[in-house]
Amino acid sequence: MSAVKDKMIEQLKQVLDPELSINVYDLGLIYDIQEKNGKVMITMTLTTPGCPLHDSITSGVRHALQKLDEVSEVDINLVWEPAWNPSMMSPEAKALLGWE
Repeated sequence: MSAVKDKMIEQLKQVLDPELSINVYDLGLIYDIQEKNGKVMITMTLTTPGCPLHDSITSGVRHALQKLDEVSEVDINLVWEPAWNPSMMSPEAKALLGWE
């Protein structure tokens, strides 16, 4: 993994799902991170399609990544397939919820 991608992941770990208080990366909401010449494309989902915090979470992702000097532009591709499910969470997220 590149140093820039590592930095992006660290930034994404600062964005919390307000309902679960777990970051979007460990929740498994981030499906893909592509970066080229400072332009970043994030493919992500939310825990449910009707999530009332849609704008808050996607804005948080955008703002977190824009803090990096290496990032000039952030586009978010919000997808619903594959649908998110709890098995996508990292072991750290599952532990925070008391599932492991």
